[in-house]
Amino acid sequence: SKWLKPKKVGGARKTVGKVSKAKPKPTGTEDEDDDDLDDELLDDEMLDDELEGADDDDFLEPKAKGGRGNDMKKAGAGTRKTTARAHLLESDDEEDDDDSGDFLEDEHEGSSGGSESGSGSGSEDEDTSASDAEDSEDDDLKLDIEKDAEQLDEEARRVREDDDAELQTNIQRVNRFTLPSGQEIAQEEILAPDLAMVQQRIKDNLATLANFADLRDPQHSRQDYLDQLERDMASYYGYVPDLVQLFLRLFSPAEAYEFLEANEAPRPLTLRTNTLRTRRRELAQALINRNVNLDPIEKWSKVGLVIYESPVPIGATPEYLAGHYMIQSASSFLPVMALAPHEGERVLDMCAAPGGKASYIAALMRNTGMVFANDFKKDRLKGLTANLHRLGVTNTVVTNLDGRAFPRLLGRFDRVLLDAPCTGLGVISKDPSVKLQKDFKDLQRCQALQKELLLCAIDAVNADSKTGGYIVYSTCSVSVEENEMVVDYALRSRSVKVVPCGLDFGRAALTRYRDKRFHPSVSEARRFYPHVHNMDGFFVCKLRKFSNKLPSSAERKRVKGQATGPGEAAGERTKGPQEDTAKSVKKRIAPEPANDEDSGVDSEEDEDDIAPARRDKKYAKAARNAEEKSEAGG
Repeated sequence: SKWLKPKKVGGARKTVGKVSKAKPKPTGTEDEDDDDLDDELLDDEMLDDELEGADDDDFLEPKAKGGRGNDMKKAGAGTRKTTARAHLLESDDEEDDDDSGDFLEDEHEGSSGGSESGSGSGSEDEDTSASDAEDSEDDDLKLDIEKDAEQLDEEARRVREDDDAELQTNIQRVNRFTLPSGQEIAQEEILAPDLAMVQQRIKDNLATLANFADLRDPQHSRQDYLDQLERDMASYYGYVPDLVQLFLRLFSPAEAYEFLEANEAPRPLTLRTNTLRTRRRELAQALINRNVNLDPIEKWSKVGLVIYESPVPIGATPEYLAGHYMIQSASSFLPVMALAPHEGERVLDMCAAPGGKASYIAALMRNTGMVFANDFKKDRLKGLTANLHRLGVTNTVVTNLDGRAFPRLLGRFDRVLLDAPCTGLGVISKDPSVKLQKDFKDLQRCQALQKELLLCAIDAVNADSKTGGYIVYSTCSVSVEENEMVVDYALRSRSVKVVPCGLDFGRAALTRYRDKRFHPSVSEARRFYPHVHNMDGFFVCKLRKFSNKLPSSAERKRVKGQATGPGEAAGERTKGPQEDTAKSVKKRIAPEPANDEDSGVDSEEDEDDIAPARRDKKYAKAARNAEEKSEAGG
């Protein structure tokens, strides 16, 4: 009879469900039926309690031993039963017949187990079912947009997990990077290298050098990795090893890689508006009418235009032939902007061909004053003269002289621009032959010539000029040997100082390079790089001459001795003429005439650098004499 009772209650619940779903009767018999049904359910509950109490007494300890604790257990079980049945009556209208029968069987078993063990396992099941019901209720109450948002968040979480897994995979791959063995290196020197493999090795090597402490191979030093990187870069990009070594000294490994990559891509085509003929807005409109895609250069220039696409050759338009613009790289604007010539001044462009900078100077001066456009190579004067005529320049004199002769022949200039001959390490994208034709010997030869030309440019300037007394030194190279070292030498050899060049962008020049230390004012000069500024590599430095008196030979020797003393060897820079006061300068500099010796470089400091250039010049002259004699004898 005990196990039949739940079925009876289930049947009663079925009757209740049917009564609740029936249509209401017009008479009051519905209330009477409900009262009878409630009395029947209460009788069933009391009978069930008595049966379960008797069973509990059979399975538990006797009453004489259990005492009050046993009564409390039964009271707790009875209370839980009453609560469960009350919950059952409230949910009759929502549950179906099968679920109600299962629930009652589970409830009966849970209550019996609770009376036997005294634990709350039945209440735990109720909490779980209640939490599941609440979750399903929350899901039903959520809007579609909230569900979509949760889906998107879940997808984003999965994407992040995939990215993290991929990153870990890449790190593991980098961890496996090992330097090639000697046999592999020898084999690559004999056979054509696999460029894809070399490129991947460069990237892995850069990743290792960036986190060397964690990714290094304990059997190899950092220099081993740098040596391998140098070989791979020279092989992949086609440079002589000397140049790659120079770039790795100048830049970090990662930035050297960016520099070499930038040299493989061409720089944007730019042109300069000739303000003697037109304005930039009018020129831009005329070119746009010819379907030329262009934009103004950045804010630092008011006359430059960048050409992206042109259906016609940009060097053959009617505007070009009429002299409205000059095709000119953006970096070559910078020296003239730093020079900032004034109207009515006397200006020298020592290395002027093909005329872009000289015509820009004339335009800034509005064809007033006088400009001397000089170039040492006679065959380049034709293009220089043609461009000046086309652009409408009328205040310029074209000369064909050695720049080192100007202090003796034509001096007292207000301003001098020296765009010195160089190795061209900043314009490799225009001239890829530099990769294989230049080395450290070329750097030394160019450095010796640049020192001579810069000292002559300084001597050609009039320090007493009311508006001038400025020299701008520039090169299209990024090497320190051709830039900071040359300027530092001029600071120690002449009465000049570095002043701000007026350019609000670009990187500051270096004051420390390996074991070299330069004057702190050198940082006023500016460096420009293709991978940073998207223009040709360039160096611009502006100098101010504050005295026309030349240092004596004894003074130059003293400066040379100070430069090679223990202080310089220890990395400490000694003072030059520009660091002394005007009074001390007058005391120690004896007035001497500007002759050939004083105008050039005659000190012993650069004899080692100048000797190879002079020797080459003698060999060339001897070869010409021998050739002339052979022709005369023939």
